[in-house]
Amino acid sequence: MLTALAYLMIFVFMALIMTKRLSAMVALILIPVLFGLLAGFGMELGPMMFDGVKKLAPTGVLLMFAILYFGVMIDAGLFDPIVKLVLRVVGGSPTKIVVGTFLLAASVSLDGDGSTTYMITCAALLPLYQRLGLSRLVFACVVMMAGQLMNILPWGGPTARAVSALGVEMSDVFVPMIGPMVITGIWCTFVAFILGQRESRRLGNINQHLFESHGSNGNPSIAEVTGGNPELARPKLLWINALLTLGLMVLLVLDIFPLQVLFMVASAIALMLNYPKLEQQKERIEAHAANIVPVVSLIFAAGVFVGILSGTKMVDAIANSVIAMVPEWMGPYMAVVTAVLSIPFTFLISNDAFYFGILPILAKTAAVYGIGHVEIARASLVGQQVHLLSPLVASTYLLVGLAKVEFGDHQRFTLLWAFSAAVVMLISMLVLGVIPLMGSAA
Repeated sequence: MLTALAYLMIFVFMALIMTKRLSAMVALILIPVLFGLLAGFGMELGPMMFDGVKKLAPTGVLLMFAILYFGVMIDAGLFDPIVKLVLRVVGGSPTKIVVGTFLLAASVSLDGDGSTTYMITCAALLPLYQRLGLSRLVFACVVMMAGQLMNILPWGGPTARAVSALGVEMSDVFVPMIGPMVITGIWCTFVAFILGQRESRRLGNINQHLFESHGSNGNPSIAEVTGGNPELARPKLLWINALLTLGLMVLLVLDIFPLQVLFMVASAIALMLNYPKLEQQKERIEAHAANIVPVVSLIFAAGVFVGILSGTKMVDAIANSVIAMVPEWMGPYMAVVTAVLSIPFTFLISNDAFYFGILPILAKTAAVYGIGHVEIARASLVGQQVHLLSPLVASTYLLVGLAKVEFGDHQRFTLLWAFSAAVVMLISMLVLGVIPLMGSAA
C-alpha cells in the first residue's frame, strides 16, 4: 500500500506541474501532505515536514544571498565586459552562443558546485539571451547538462558517496570514468549545437536586427544588449567588484568558510561599496526580492516534500520495490542493471538514499557474479546525467528561478536530452570496458 502511494504521489506531482495545473511550490507542499494523510500519517506529518525544512534551510539562506550578490554585480556592470567579449566572438550567432554557454558552464562546473555554476553562468550570459530573444529553456537545458556531467568529478558529491558506500579507492573509480565523461561531453556539445541551430532557424540572423542597425562598426551599446540600467552601473568600481568576486570564488573552492556565511558577508560588502546610501541599498534589495522570494520559497517547499518522503518511509518502499523487480536471470548483468536503475533511482530519491541505502545491496548481488564493487560504483554514476532534473535537488530551483522558466517546462524540455546523455555514457562505458556487460557466477 505504501509503495503504491509513493509511486502515485510522484506521478501526480509530476503530472500537475508539467500540465501547469499547480505551481511547483504549491504542489511540493500539498501533494505530499495529501498522500501522507492517505497513508495514515496524521499528527506525525508536522515533525516530518519541519525536519525536511531544517535540512534545506541552509540551502535557502545560501541561494537568497547568492542571488542578491550576483544581482548587485549585474546592476553594477561587472559582467558587461564578458558580454561584450561574447558578442565579439560569436558575432550574433545563436549556434555559437548556445555552444559557448555549454562550454562556459562546463568550465565553471569544475569546482563541483551546481549552485555556483548556475549563478555565474546566468549572470554572465542570461542578459544576452534575453536581449537577443534566445530561448531561456535552451539556456537552462545546456547549463544543466554541463552541471550533470561535471557533477561526477571526485569533489562533486556522487562519486564520493559511491566510494564511501562501497569502500573502494577514488582513483580506481574515477580515473576510468574520464574517457566516458569526455565522450559524453562531446555528445552534450553536439546537443548544444543542435539546439543552437534550432534557435538560428527560429530567429534568423541576429546581426540583421541588432548589429547592422548601429552604423559602420555595428556595435550596440552594452545597455542595449544586457538591458541594464546605466544609472546603476559602476564602471569605476569594476576592478574592485572583480577582485571581490574573485576572492569569493577562491574561498568557495577552498571551502574554508560555510558558503552561506561567505555570500552573506559578500552581499553586504557589495551593497556598501556600490550603493553606499541607505535608500539605494533598500531599492536594490527590493528590486531583487522578485527573484529571491520564488526561489527560496521553492527550497522550503521542497523541504516539505523531502521530509514526508523520508519520514513516511516512502523512499524505502520505492527502493525495495525496484530491487524486488530485478529478476534472477539479470544477475550476471548487474553492472548494466545498476547503471539503468541509477537513472530512475537518483531521480525519485536523494543521492544519499541511493548511494548509501540501495547501492550496497546492488553491489552485494553483483559480487555473486564476479562483478567488483569498483565496477558497480562506476555504473552507479550514469544516473547523474538525469539526477539534477529531480524535484528533490535544491539547486535546480535556483536555475529555473534565475532563468525565469517554469520547473515543469524545464523538465519536459530537458529530460529527453539528459536521458540521451545517460545512454551515451552507458554505451561508452561498455565499449571502453569501464564496466562489464556480463559477469561470471562465483
